Amino acid sequence: MADLSKYRNIGIFAHVDAGKTTTTERILKLTGKIHKTGEVHDGESTTDFMEQEAERGITIQSAAVTCEWKGHRLNVIDTPGHVDFTVEVYRSLKVLDGGIGVFCGSGGVEPQSETNWRYANESEVARVIFVNKLDRMGADFYRVVGQVEKVLGANPLVMTLPIGIEDQFCGVVDVLEKKAYVWDETGLPENYTVQDVPADMVDKVEEYHEMLVESAVEQDDDLMEAYMEGEVPSLEQIKACIRKGTRDLAFFPTFCGSAFKNKGMQLVLDAVVDYLPAPTEVDPQPLTDPETGEPTGEVATVDADAPLKALAFKIMDDRFGALTFIRIYAGRMKKGDTVLNSATGKTERIGRMVEMQADERTELTEAQAGDIIAVVGMKNVQTGHTLCDPKHECTLEAMIFPDPVISIAVAPKDKGGNEKMGIAIGKMVAEDPSFQVETDEDSGETILKGMGELHLDIKVDILKRTYGVDLIVGQPQVAYRETITKEIEDSYTHKKQSGGSGQFGKIDYRIKPGEANSGFTFTSSVVGGNVPKEFWPAVEKGFASMMQEGVLAGFPVLDVEVELVDGAFHAVDSSAIAFEIAAKGAFRQSIPKAGAQLLEPIMKVDVFTPEDNVGDVIGDLNRRRGMIKDQEAGAMGVRIKGEVPLSEMFGYIGHLRTITSGRGQFSMEFSHYAPCPQNVAETVIAAEKEKKAAK
Repeated sequence: MADLSKYRNIGIFAHVDAGKTTTTERILKLTGKIHKTGEVHDGESTTDFMEQEAERGITIQSAAVTCEWKGHRLNVIDTPGHVDFTVEVYRSLKVLDGGIGVFCGSGGVEPQSETNWRYANESEVARVIFVNKLDRMGADFYRVVGQVEKVLGANPLVMTLPIGIEDQFCGVVDVLEKKAYVWDETGLPENYTVQDVPADMVDKVEEYHEMLVESAVEQDDDLMEAYMEGEVPSLEQIKACIRKGTRDLAFFPTFCGSAFKNKGMQLVLDAVVDYLPAPTEVDPQPLTDPETGEPTGEVATVDADAPLKALAFKIMDDRFGALTFIRIYAGRMKKGDTVLNSATGKTERIGRMVEMQADERTELTEAQAGDIIAVVGMKNVQTGHTLCDPKHECTLEAMIFPDPVISIAVAPKDKGGNEKMGIAIGKMVAEDPSFQVETDEDSGETILKGMGELHLDIKVDILKRTYGVDLIVGQPQVAYRETITKEIEDSYTHKKQSGGSGQFGKIDYRIKPGEANSGFTFTSSVVGGNVPKEFWPAVEKGFASMMQEGVLAGFPVLDVEVELVDGAFHAVDSSAIAFEIAAKGAFRQSIPKAGAQLLEPIMKVDVFTPEDNVGDVIGDLNRRRGMIKDQEAGAMGVRIKGEVPLSEMFGYIGHLRTITSGRGQFSMEFSHYAPCPQNVAETVIAAEKEKKAAK
């Protein structure tokens, strides 16, 4: 079996347009996987194989490719940069052991890079940094390194320095070995020579070399002491220290170059092999209790001879059928094996197993711990499900996905499209957990929910082109919520007498606003058996079931605490059903008295604008009821951070481009729910009532 220390599972992530996909293309070219490099701007790259990706020049789905470099096997996942698809980045990070963070040499640390970096910190993924596009106008390697320190709060360990800048950029200096790599004008990655450090850079390289060695030896106390006493550590010792520090997230080795011009990529690949961890060197995935989701204290140790433990992290439908991407953490998986899906309790047979080269594939007969593979034609597996040995059931830590904040109503243009649309949407929901669908029972409309306008745009586009379903699309709708503002005590009795045994349940309760984001909590302080213990769950169930539809406009209710204080029961007529009905009646009776209030989703908005337009952009955000939190001037323009209600942000990108003559860009993600101003709330409630009346 393969030697696990020679495996590297890595992801490439960055802001839109920092050059992730181009970097992946270069890696494939250098490792001999493809002979002709495809360019993103020609719509021909290997990993962007969806029509929508080629057209828009952006990555939407993460694509997985496998290649080799210096005897090591690299599983590379190219992730999307756009904020509406962060769920793709998030679930890729979950199954990776290391990453390459790509930053644009002129754009620096952009809004989306921050979100992705934060995800990677939460997943504790070791990374190397690649500052790309140093051949572009306005590129400045040292400024980007400064931004990594200041904006991301990270510690970059500079491993290479650029020779020349912008159109003079011709190579890089390896700070550790003090050698210069210079590429000639042919633009071929292999045409470089190793030279002495250019005379005008000797002092700078010396200074950075010293900083590098000092940071590295801090990882080893004995080396540190020897170094203090004047001993120079060997190259092997320094590399071992850098490897340890990278794995512990003490610092991030930082490289520079231009992926498009093929300069500096070899050193990045060497760094992946030298410094990023193998599957066995990463903290093993925790196992959780399937009932509660709490960690059990056990872990899935990476070992090919242990019982099978694997996680399905992505589902993709393509011309070959449904593909389930799986990361194997322990054990082996062979063709024809029967595995247990611990989430559903059902077994699945492993049919065809393939190794992915973007959209081409190689058939496999078996795979082992550390591998990332795809299985064709699994029936009931969804994102985040654990596959394990039927004799050793276990559950790996599940993935948590953000709730959608925006929805649109859609209907097929022709009658026959309904069934076709249903099947297509079913497949799409399985592929993307942040995309949800529900049917409005009253009007029969199909409602699509997603993370942003672009997200839903692309879903409608996929339905139209990939599945041939033409849709009529309604106006975007905001996912409002309701809550209460006052604490009240109240009592409710449910009594029904009609021949035979009756129903009786009386409850006294206290309802009060909960902590933010606490959802619904239920406690009981009944003493002396006035409401017997076996009826408490029924009371909780009654209240919880009513939280789905508030009293103001029928939106779900958030952050309410209910305490059962007292009550009464009848020896014959009381039952769980009676108490559940009592709780439902109590909810309807008490919520309006508790100061019901409408909440709206507030988005964290990050706008980039040229300096001349700052005033206009801020004025426009204020008109949209935005709160400006921070603004920061960079070399290329100004970044404005603020919080704005989602309902005011529809069509914002078009407006921003008009104000900034097409140079502005922005990203937004959900932040929190906040109370609606009275006038807005009244409009929303009136509109909802009108809708209900129309039905």
